[in-house]
Amino acid sequence: MTIETPILITFVGYLVLMMGIGFWAYRATDTVDDYILGGRKMGPAVTALSVGASDMSGWLLLGLPGAVYLGGLGEAWIGIGLIFGAWLNWLFVARRLRIYTQLADNALTLPDFFEKRFHDTQGYLKLVSAITILVFFTFYASSGMVGGAILFEKVFGLDYTVALVIGSAIIVGYTFIGGFFAVCWTDFFQGCLMLVALLIVPFAVFSHPESHAGIETIDPAMLALVSDKTTVIGMLSLLAWGLGYFGQPHILSRFMAIGSADALPLSRRIAMSWMVFSLIGALATGLAGSLYFANAPLANSETVFIHLAQAAFNPWIGGLLIAAILSAIMSTIDSQLLVCSSVITEDFYRKWLRPQADDRELMMVGRMGVLAIAVIAGIIALNPESSVLSLVSYAWAGFGAAFGPVVLLSLFWKQYSRNGAIATIIVGALTVVIWKQLTGGIFELYEILPGFVFATFAGILVSKLSAPSENVTTEFEQFKSSL
Repeated sequence: MTIETPILITFVGYLVLMMGIGFWAYRATDTVDDYILGGRKMGPAVTALSVGASDMSGWLLLGLPGAVYLGGLGEAWIGIGLIFGAWLNWLFVARRLRIYTQLADNALTLPDFFEKRFHDTQGYLKLVSAITILVFFTFYASSGMVGGAILFEKVFGLDYTVALVIGSAIIVGYTFIGGFFAVCWTDFFQGCLMLVALLIVPFAVFSHPESHAGIETIDPAMLALVSDKTTVIGMLSLLAWGLGYFGQPHILSRFMAIGSADALPLSRRIAMSWMVFSLIGALATGLAGSLYFANAPLANSETVFIHLAQAAFNPWIGGLLIAAILSAIMSTIDSQLLVCSSVITEDFYRKWLRPQADDRELMMVGRMGVLAIAVIAGIIALNPESSVLSLVSYAWAGFGAAFGPVVLLSLFWKQYSRNGAIATIIVGALTVVIWKQLTGGIFELYEILPGFVFATFAGILVSKLSAPSENVTTEFEQFKSSL
């Protein structure tokens, strides 16, 4: 039996389990509400791990360990910013969004919520929101497909393009079939596997007797949170990742889908515990890789977890650990594809083309939307030089700057207007796109920070110039009284 055979068997068994969940979810999906938000019936544990798994993606097992492998613990500032941002998101956004979206005529998507929140009868706000989601999620999904292709390419020796097609087909399969139920329950199992893998791999490397002596040879700069290379702009850029949480549609949809707002505190505790331990494991994996491969540097730093799992464990255990990478990738892409499907179904097809469409027709349109977005994202991912981290950072910034301020202002400010919301989204998205093209000096700052600030300022300014209607402010007061 070759090394590849146990890994292949492990992969096949894991994929059979995921597809089985997809078919089970298919039988439980009867309406478009079920397909998009699971009928708002998700429990606290499933919600928590689904948030974490769909949030972290292949970045947690590929991008972050790779960054630490090259740059040391200075990259930990990303994790610190993310932990703080995620905690604030759970604390201040989750409950309000869960309650307000149900009060707003059971809004199923963010664009749908915005439209109903501001009584936008013309549909311009929904249209701008939906286009922004489709553009940035296409890049986001492509990052996961790159991660999947890297995984199959390195483990099985496949051509990059062949690996990309195989990985994408697997993920699209159960998302197409099962919708939100399948996505959340597979995320639950994937989140468990990711956490175990991230704790076991660095522990196995550091506990080996040969590693004890090798630790002394590590460059001290690798262990420093702040070094001579640390700059104010660099630290602010890493911490600014936390701002992105307020505007990520695939994360916010989990808040909307939980069975009860009263279950959110328990879900928050589970989610944050998972996140802290997973990030510690990812940082430790990067350091373990710098130690283990000190004399034989890796050609691609983002494969450090894959190589450690293969080197430190027998093929059966290594195969299960490498399957964790597939879990991370699948758990995010399926969420992104489902949000895009929801936008196509609710915010384009039913809004503009077929208002009278029944649930069966809408679910079919949603499934076709999954395929369409997957194909476009796959084309973007065809470049084998693509970086998981760079694609994720671009999409994360786009959503954080375009939607973060809108969500916060919508939930906390009575005088926020429809025109202010439109201005916020447009300014945030354009700032990210333009800032990304500029280099040098202040433009080295991560684009989410200026995008978030400019978008917030634009939303407040335009709202001051165009106050919301009395109906909008009255409904906001009713929402506040229900908290």
